Amino acid sequence: MTPEDHARAAADLLAAEKSGEQIGLLSLRYPEMGMDDAYAIQNAIYRAKREAGRRVIGWKIGLTSKAMQYALNIDIPDSGILFDDMLFENDGCVPKGRFIEPRVEAEIAFVMKSALGGHGITRDDVLDAIDYVAPSLEILDTRILRADPETGKARIIYDTISDNAANAGLVLGAEQHSVQAFDLRWIGAITSRNGEVEETGLGAGVLNDPVESVVWLARRMAQYGQSIEPGQIILSGSFIRPIECPPDTHIHADFGAFGHVDISFA
Repeated sequence: MTPEDHARAAADLLAAEKSGEQIGLLSLRYPEMGMDDAYAIQNAIYRAKREAGRRVIGWKIGLTSKAMQYALNIDIPDSGILFDDMLFENDGCVPKGRFIEPRVEAEIAFVMKSALGGHGITRDDVLDAIDYVAPSLEILDTRILRADPETGKARIIYDTISDNAANAGLVLGAEQHSVQAFDLRWIGAITSRNGEVEETGLGAGVLNDPVESVVWLARRMAQYGQSIEPGQIILSGSFIRPIECPPDTHIHADFGAFGHVDISFA
């Protein structure tokens, strides 16, 4: 793909976000596209949002569980950017029409106290840089069709990365814990939709240790000359399957002693 292709794809995705009308698969439009093209499109979206006054508040990591990697036939995680207008209050309500096809995932969130960057980042480096951990929900959306209506071809990893890793929002629980206070591999969540349990899972589903997802992110960002900044939020990746959130949905994620998170969709 050319830089002009990257810019056009980013503009189409931004228009889809604004209009609520999804676009076709970029992987069909640009069959030659690769991972670097996908992140170039995501970075073009980043630049446009920064120019529009948006502020980066963190990063999301996706495809950290084997189930999601198998579903997309890929063996590495992906990442996206969190902007200030994506943060919703715990037990708040997402306005009607804000998203196209919202879904939610339960995750462990890391809030950083110091900068983190470089190809040689280790697990101990990550632990030293963390301020606290908290329960969270990630809100997903897709500005790209999940499947092409004519061929039935499903979107692939390059489509998802281009679309800011399908990120749309996040909700943080009120509880803040030292990263040493819990074995994060055993932190679980019972996630309910309108009072009925939909999904359960454990933190070990995230690369066997959610901290390892932050290690992966810091190293990946180093490849693109980026780093994690103090105060930023890192969503480590989901350990449950996405839950569909049509209008009039209430989501409650019970993390036990770790806390809880709620969000409603008007």
